[in-house]
Amino acid sequence: MRLATILRGGKPTLAAYRGTDLIDLAKAGSGLPETMIAFIEGGTEARSAVARAIDAAPAAAVLAPEAVTFLPVVPRPGKIICVGLNYADHSAESGFKQPDYPTLFGRFATSLIGHKAPLIRPSLSDQLDYEGEIAAVIGQRAKHVPKASALDHVAGYAVFNEGSVRDYQFKAPQWTVGKNFDGTGAFGPALVTSDELPPGARGLRIATRLNGETVQSASTDDMVFDVATLVSIISEAITLEPGDVIVTGTPAGVGVARKPQLFMKPGDVCEVEVEGIGLLVNPVAQEVARRAAA
Repeated sequence: MRLATILRGGKPTLAAYRGTDLIDLAKAGSGLPETMIAFIEGGTEARSAVARAIDAAPAAAVLAPEAVTFLPVVPRPGKIICVGLNYADHSAESGFKQPDYPTLFGRFATSLIGHKAPLIRPSLSDQLDYEGEIAAVIGQRAKHVPKASALDHVAGYAVFNEGSVRDYQFKAPQWTVGKNFDGTGAFGPALVTSDELPPGARGLRIATRLNGETVQSASTDDMVFDVATLVSIISEAITLEPGDVIVTGTPAGVGVARKPQLFMKPGDVCEVEVEGIGLLVNPVAQEVARRAAA
């Protein structure tokens, strides 16, 4: 099953794919989940209800994807936990020794945008970099979860472009600021439930293209810490809850490591595509700085 969060009537609403069409679940029947987190928390009962609604949806509920506004798959996750240096080739190009323990840092919901929304190059920097990644969305509470059962706690996967403002990322030992500028974290277009993919989203091709040129290409098999390992290790310290997001890391090819360096600029179009999950497309726009009134 593939689901998206879209903007309808000025508010987020849940939609599900039927072939190439989207079904507005608010118009497909009564008692259906209204948000992605409600769908996730509803478990098998919610999935069965949505599946029936997709099949029986009236014409008024059918939408063309090109005519809707996509929001982040989970618009305001309780936690967004990112994994740095999770592909050995990216660690090498970045000049870091491959860590023995996952390099974890947080993102905030204010940094998120949806499919087709512009990635915002901030007025403070011209070093906006791309990072194509897979995001794992938690489906049920996880605390001290063994690796063997960790994937039971994952509801599904989506594509993520973790735009990084490099000069601000490296202003201090902690990467938080450079990873959290508003409008730099593209998340979408859809959540693909785990049953539609190989366990842990293993063996999938991931590619990033900037203005049509492939700048990153890898397999999810190249992850140093796979999804099951990440869920298990993170849950040792942090309780994972439905709707939380783990952004699993990027492969080699990032702009800051290139010679000459390659950063995104206004007018560019960045695409991240993951086999079996989807294509995330975002133009790049310049931030319009607003000065406070005197």
